[in-house]
Amino acid sequence: MHLESGIVYNIAFKLKDMLEKKIQEDLFEAMKSHDETRVSALRAVKTAIQNEKTNGKFHELTEADIVKIVQKQIKQREEAENIYREAGREELANKEQNERLVLEIYVPKMLAESEVKKIVEQLVVELNATSMKDMGRVMAELNKRYTGSIDGKIASTLVKNKLMS
Repeated sequence: MHLESGIVYNIAFKLKDMLEKKIQEDLFEAMKSHDETRVSALRAVKTAIQNEKTNGKFHELTEADIVKIVQKQIKQREEAENIYREAGREELANKEQNERLVLEIYVPKMLAESEVKKIVEQLVVELNATSMKDMGRVMAELNKRYTGSIDGKIASTLVKNKLMS
């Protein structure tokens, strides 16, 4: 029994570290191939991961935590890209866009709004949600089940619309 639990622990530990390890390996590969865009994007993610680990008290991050960090970096790149485009700085906008494309490889594909709508409708029925008081419960379950693959703003709007109808 003890041996089996040790094996399960080792497998869980390895799965948890897969994304972080993949980012590290890809960073080294990008450095070897002198791919400045990948190096810049992956260094930023690696730094953000390290900052989160040491934020306050040192703690290990889950796979979901790392996905959220990468998504935050993607969102930052999108915002910077839009700002640069509005200012007519196409070269900088393209740099941000290329870094965003590099980072998108490391997160689950976002579900389309139509797919999210179906999921929301099923979840509202499953949880017997009937009013806006249930919105927090529905959103918590959505985040639990679909971490990283649903846009929170879209989901929030769809849940609100469904509960108000």
